[in-house]
Amino acid sequence: MLSPLVMATLLLFLLGAAAGLLLQKLPALANRLNSGFALLGSLAGLVAAIQIFAQGTPVDGQLWLLGSVHLDMLSALMLLVISTVGVAVALYSFAYIREYQGKGDVAIGALMNLFLFAMVGMVLADNALGFLLCYELVTLTTYWLVKTNPEAAKQSRLYLVMNHIGMALVLIAFWLLCRESGSLEFAALREHHLAGALASLVFLLSFCGFGLRAGFVPLHGWLPVAEPVAPSHISALMSGVMVKLGLFGILRVSIDFLGASQLWWGYVVLIFGACSAVLGVLFALAEHDLKRLLAYHTVENIGIILMGMGIGMIGIANQQPALVVLGLLGALYHLLNHAIFKSLLFMGTGSVMFRLHTRDMDKMGGLAKLMPWTALAFLIGAMAISALPPLNGFVSEWFIYQSLLSMTKLGTSVVAPLAVVMLAVTGAMAVMCFVKVYGICFCGAPRSEKASHAREVPGAMVAGTLLLAAVCLVLGLGAPWIAPHIASYGQALVSGQMNVATGATLLPLDSSQAILSPPVIAITLLGLFLIPLLVLAIFKGPKLGRRHAGTPWACGYAYEERMSLTSGGVTHTLRQLCAPLYRKQPQLDLASALHGVSDTPGNTGWLLLSLLNGVVLALFILMAVGV
Repeated sequence: MLSPLVMATLLLFLLGAAAGLLLQKLPALANRLNSGFALLGSLAGLVAAIQIFAQGTPVDGQLWLLGSVHLDMLSALMLLVISTVGVAVALYSFAYIREYQGKGDVAIGALMNLFLFAMVGMVLADNALGFLLCYELVTLTTYWLVKTNPEAAKQSRLYLVMNHIGMALVLIAFWLLCRESGSLEFAALREHHLAGALASLVFLLSFCGFGLRAGFVPLHGWLPVAEPVAPSHISALMSGVMVKLGLFGILRVSIDFLGASQLWWGYVVLIFGACSAVLGVLFALAEHDLKRLLAYHTVENIGIILMGMGIGMIGIANQQPALVVLGLLGALYHLLNHAIFKSLLFMGTGSVMFRLHTRDMDKMGGLAKLMPWTALAFLIGAMAISALPPLNGFVSEWFIYQSLLSMTKLGTSVVAPLAVVMLAVTGAMAVMCFVKVYGICFCGAPRSEKASHAREVPGAMVAGTLLLAAVCLVLGLGAPWIAPHIASYGQALVSGQMNVATGATLLPLDSSQAILSPPVIAITLLGLFLIPLLVLAIFKGPKLGRRHAGTPWACGYAYEERMSLTSGGVTHTLRQLCAPLYRKQPQLDLASALHGVSDTPGNTGWLLLSLLNGVVLALFILMAVGV
């Protein structure tokens, strides 16, 4: 039986959207109600998701808003992701919305609730009509949220164009699926697996269509364009949660509906994922704009998740249970982890922008002393995204490494060893990138007048970021107890029980490979930090007199302010080495071919957009009527 909390989640989000629409003349009250209903709805969804994981069995039901509803472990995980980030974002928005006072603040709050409603509805829906209606509602609400920035007209149009192209491809794929099964219900699609060329066509259509929402290379063009101009808490929802809906759609179609029956599908997903991971982090390293840098890191992490998904699909096609469980566990754990630390980093960036009103890293500096809580939360997020132990990013990437190593032992393909190398290179460059980010933004001396006068943000914003920082620690240290629940989706696809953890230790399902205990690693790292301090306390001698800071030595030359470290200087050598690749960057972006549509002014541009919208509507009607 479906939990009443699920219905409550959707109704609370709708009430939040309605409050924003009805109370536009009372903006202060409307903003509080918008954030309050978003917080309550997210809390209800969080409890409902935890209940599903505790039960360990799928739940079916009916909702008058969506029709048939199915909550399996994959849907529950997505609900957990949306709700956890939703709680933090709602808390954050209580104070952050002041930044947009008189600039569409009420509309932002209302659309945020509608955005959350659409995402929850999409992962709950168990029929094509409800699923696709919510999918389109996600697109439209995000478009209007980006468009609340008066300088983002081109960016919002590009986002709408690319996602409507994706929607058209998804609609064709679902029309083919529903036509063959004779039903719009997902239960019928699961029972009626397609085969042969038609199945491959549906896979390719859905992979490209949902891929435009997920944002992997070369379908990523809207990500570094639209995400930076959106309000920072909305950027957190877009990068942390919304792009995962594309991955959710790929999993639903390729595994649940098509059974991942063909081996080459998994290799396609794995190869695209590996390339996206490397290219995403390379593009991020060249950025000076903090939000664009984070957007490119989304491209990177989507690639890492795709690698795990591809390994799982290869395991299904080859009937290798270990690859299925490990690959999908790594993918889904990283999906959850990325949602947490990427939302944290975008909210931390929003906190910095709240005080400095700039995204340029070279105009920051010295913020660790002036904004200590924001700096602490951002540091935890930076360590997590860099996959440093014992945080959550390290655990999920460890599972993906283990799945790749297991695949390598089979000796059937050269793809797995190359993917291991590409993942290692990605991790190393991610560490380099965030050493640059944290060092430039939070360490050293302030590099602008606004940076020197920065102060900590309001308590609600601090609470939102620290909440996600705490979740990063919990998902890392608590991985031995959390991983088995996330592995249940892969377990359901294979026969026999496979343990991925015992006690406080994670297992790679192969005794010849490494084991991992995040709590032991945490204790060891803490000891390595405390033991030198203890030795120093025992054997310390008399202190030297206080030394006075002077002008830095500049190799005999007079020191100048411009000699200080900059974001460009840190990565200068790498950018020189990779200059040919950076010159080819526009050719690796599908959006470069669509800039003409997004840049077209006046009536012509809107005519093109209307034509595209009409095509999507026609395909939707065709699917609904023709089945």
